[in-house]
Amino acid sequence: MMFDALTVLPSDPILGLMKLYRADPNSHKVDLGVGVYKNNEGQTPVMQAVTAAERNLLAKQTTKTYLTPLGNPAFVEYMQQLIFGSSLMALEGRIAAVQTPGGCGALRIAAELIKHANPKASIWLSNPTWANHKPLLGDAGVPIKHYSYLSASQTTLDWPAMQAALESIPAGDVVLLHACCHNPTGVDLTFEQWQWVAQTAQAKGFIPFIDMAYQGFGDSLAADAAGLRHIFAAVPEALLAVSCSKNFGLYRERVGLVATLCATAQQAQAAQSHFEGIVRGIYSMPPNHGAAIVAEILQDTSLTQQWKTELTQMQQRIQNLRNDFVRNMDALGVQGFDFVNQQKGMFSYLGIHAEQVAWLAQHKSIYLLSNSRASIAGLNQDNVSYVCEALAVSLNQA
Repeated sequence: MMFDALTVLPSDPILGLMKLYRADPNSHKVDLGVGVYKNNEGQTPVMQAVTAAERNLLAKQTTKTYLTPLGNPAFVEYMQQLIFGSSLMALEGRIAAVQTPGGCGALRIAAELIKHANPKASIWLSNPTWANHKPLLGDAGVPIKHYSYLSASQTTLDWPAMQAALESIPAGDVVLLHACCHNPTGVDLTFEQWQWVAQTAQAKGFIPFIDMAYQGFGDSLAADAAGLRHIFAAVPEALLAVSCSKNFGLYRERVGLVATLCATAQQAQAAQSHFEGIVRGIYSMPPNHGAAIVAEILQDTSLTQQWKTELTQMQQRIQNLRNDFVRNMDALGVQGFDFVNQQKGMFSYLGIHAEQVAWLAQHKSIYLLSNSRASIAGLNQDNVSYVCEALAVSLNQA
């Protein structure tokens, strides 16, 4: 029989953690595992700008017919303006871009394009990186390798080791970089380090591939894209995957963008045709609703301002939680957690052992990944002191 050879695969660590959390009857349980934004009530709200955009769309929508494989053209146009800012004009004609089903779809389409363009290329991922990078990219048939990223403490960047690794990458290979809010560590590159990466990419001939899933969650929309913009201005070729899940709160709508920078306009036209062919062969064409929401927000000045205000509030809330976490740990007399204030975005490695993580789940119903990745958005004013007190105790348990 065909399916006799199949065996049950191990559970995804995050999905498994979600199941444990949901089954836990403890009323004080805390979920620091799932990677979604939450407000102080533990909810993932619909942004007001999104609701207003949906009302506008409902009032004027006249058809549910298919898009083309390239997606919603207004979405593609306005997203490029948001991502590249004023530097877009200098890049026009050299960029191929299409809408995708989320950032995951963008990553997979990019991997397929790499395979079309250079079947011998490998993709280099930071160690560690987002757990889904490897299957999304590797399952396309592109070899996966890793470059050094974190220091031994697991809380800061090991810049010399990263430099040494990138300097050894062969020409034609692809290096995946997180634009901001590195998942899972929250450890980002400085702008000076981005400049070094751009220079090294030019000198060594590797292709930067930037994954931007959190624009606006680190410092600001412009600051979070600064490294990306410098890369695209400095190198002849680059790749980009973008997600709108976090900064527009459109998780279940699956809205993303994939783009590639080419050396010439002629190459960009060829890349665009390959994007179209790849999409046609996988899912034919993307859904429209989420992309239409983003386009409606970005083409309306008042909705854009409302969205930016809400996004800033979300970013500031996460930063305030980081500050509260460090203050609570200091008040408990536990030193060594100041790095949480220097990290960016929704996630941080707490630098504790897997045994201590297990103790937190078993004895305090606090759930985070075994590698100590914590979703800062899972904290709130009601549970941050409880989490810090439990963490302080856990440090003496293993």
